[in-house]
Amino acid sequence: MGSANFPEQVILGELYAQILEANGYTVERHLNLGSREVVAPALQSGQIDMYPEYLATAEAFFANKAGSQSKATSDPTATQQALQALLTPQNLTVLDYAQAIDTNGFVVTKQTADKFHLAKLSDVQPVAGQMILGGPPECPERPFCQVGLRETYGLNFKDFKALDPGGPLTVAALDSGDIDIGLLFTTDPNITLKSYTLLEDDKHLQLADNIAPVIRNQVLQQGSDLRQLANSVSAKLTTSDLTDMNKSVGIDHQDASAVAKAYLQKQGLLH
Repeated sequence: MGSANFPEQVILGELYAQILEANGYTVERHLNLGSREVVAPALQSGQIDMYPEYLATAEAFFANKAGSQSKATSDPTATQQALQALLTPQNLTVLDYAQAIDTNGFVVTKQTADKFHLAKLSDVQPVAGQMILGGPPECPERPFCQVGLRETYGLNFKDFKALDPGGPLTVAALDSGDIDIGLLFTTDPNITLKSYTLLEDDKHLQLADNIAPVIRNQVLQQGSDLRQLANSVSAKLTTSDLTDMNKSVGIDHQDASAVAKAYLQKQGLLH
């Protein structure tokens, strides 16, 4: 079992590793390996057999490697099919995807959400003219940031403040009121920690970066229940579940293995 080198990936690696171990598989962990540029070749070469992926980003990565155009969209089923088409020649399979998605999200403080009755991005339209948007410096030119918010949702903000890509500057600006709405990743532990409202992307602006494990066919064929076991984890996993676990590991400094185990037990997947 491999994973990329950030806490969420280690948690995901543990979730899939532990469900397999509990059902008689021996799992060797190579978590925290590095970026996708390191992890994907490790899978292709057989150094690892399985790792957790994000559908749209994975599809774009493998399409680029194959010299073809990305077909990733905001539709997870179509994006999964496009990814599988790229994986099939490499004897790899993408398993079921989770509802959990780690992508660009737009958040407001609970106070702002209550004041303007905001739950989804389309709710922002009537009040956008009173609001300052904060995000990475490239946000005004990006289809998944200010351009898309304008074209897909009709959001014309009072102003834009250049900060960081979903980082501490954006969190600080939300807390101080320098901005009213900010870009954070949808599984950022600060969303739980600070009780921010993550606005639902109800018109599907963002690409389908749902979580799904990728596995070598050779290994998949060896274990009759391997697919079903991995899929049982993905079937339960929501974005807020993952955000909570990210907070436990990233902010509360709990052990990823213990956090994953507690989650699987709570979901009735481990006894």
